[in-house]
Amino acid sequence: MTEHRADIFISGGGIAGQVTAAAFAAAGFSVVMADPFVPVTTADDEKSDLRSTAFLLPARQLFDRIGLWPHLKSHAKPLDQLEVIDTTGWPPEIRDRRIFRSDDMGDEPFGWNLMNWVVRREIWTYLQEQPLITPLYGTGFRSIVQRTDEIIVTLTNGDRVRARMGIAADGKFSPLREAAEITVSTTRYGQKSLAFTVTHELPHDNISTEIYNQGGPFTIVPLPDMDGKPASAIVWMNKGPRAVELMEMDVDAFEDVMFQRSTGLLGRMQLQGNRSIWPIITQTADQLVSGRVAVVAEAAHALPPIGAQGLNTSLNDVIALLELAEANPDSLGDPSMMKAYDSARATDIARRARAIDLFNRVTRSGDGVMQTVRLLGLKAVHDVAPMRKRVMRAGLGPN
Repeated sequence: MTEHRADIFISGGGIAGQVTAAAFAAAGFSVVMADPFVPVTTADDEKSDLRSTAFLLPARQLFDRIGLWPHLKSHAKPLDQLEVIDTTGWPPEIRDRRIFRSDDMGDEPFGWNLMNWVVRREIWTYLQEQPLITPLYGTGFRSIVQRTDEIIVTLTNGDRVRARMGIAADGKFSPLREAAEITVSTTRYGQKSLAFTVTHELPHDNISTEIYNQGGPFTIVPLPDMDGKPASAIVWMNKGPRAVELMEMDVDAFEDVMFQRSTGLLGRMQLQGNRSIWPIITQTADQLVSGRVAVVAEAAHALPPIGAQGLNTSLNDVIALLELAEANPDSLGDPSMMKAYDSARATDIARRARAIDLFNRVTRSGDGVMQTVRLLGLKAVHDVAPMRKRVMRAGLGPN
């Protein structure tokens, strides 16, 4: 048995846990990060995360600040425009389309899209070079004892960690959150999303596109070219049984249905690699702290993959927690800091969860009335300039 001492213990070594470790180490705090799984850093591994993330400006600013952006920049595709296409029927017929431009807001793109497995690979390489970080992959959290001035964590390999603060970044089913006795509220939609990568005939012109139809949006997010061909990451939401049917479909049939669902926007699409499937839920922690433990990312909130809010909202948690720690390092994990973190993030998380829940219900509906509401809402948001800018600013999150 080894006993580790650190300022911070992080349960979870996915993207959120990795970024949290990098951020606090860059601020001078020592970190022990534990995860029961070895990171998957290739696309062809069956456990690879084939989703992509459009990192919005606050996330990019955080990456710049803590030294991660130079590792990620060459793999990122800037997103200059967001196109929303409303369709009805099958095969889908376009009823309306609107484009939201990043130059409405300033000189920067809306965001930068990267494949999740690439982000994990690049940050994993970075973490191994940081002397303040002890990454313990292959061993996870087992139990915790909270004391007045520290936590004592036992890991699955028998090691112990003494730290001033614990951070649960270990996903929807967070064992550290459960051990800290933080409950969650969950909404299930009966939906699943497919995530995969395609190449296509026509260029994407750095435009991210959401195509609405029954079942949920079909989202196309630009990627750098693959083998000299334009490439995009796709997230395709559907009712659960339909998503499973698509997941099991042979490639030729799948590509035919995908061409129809995409309205042929980028020409024929060719599937690259595997498809992955994910359940769609909204889940929020009923509180963000318990004693010296704070929850972040999907341990705090799991949201439907709409509007690039999931991981970006997660990184807003990290930014808030980091700023509090930097403002008063001596109070790390103290009741005053933990209360301030809960106050700083709870309202924003609740607001975003409500908005995305409503948006998902409207965009997935096949009901004629709801589809009319969707169309009218799209026109109202886009065509009134002050409203358009307000919605885009809200979507970008805090700066």
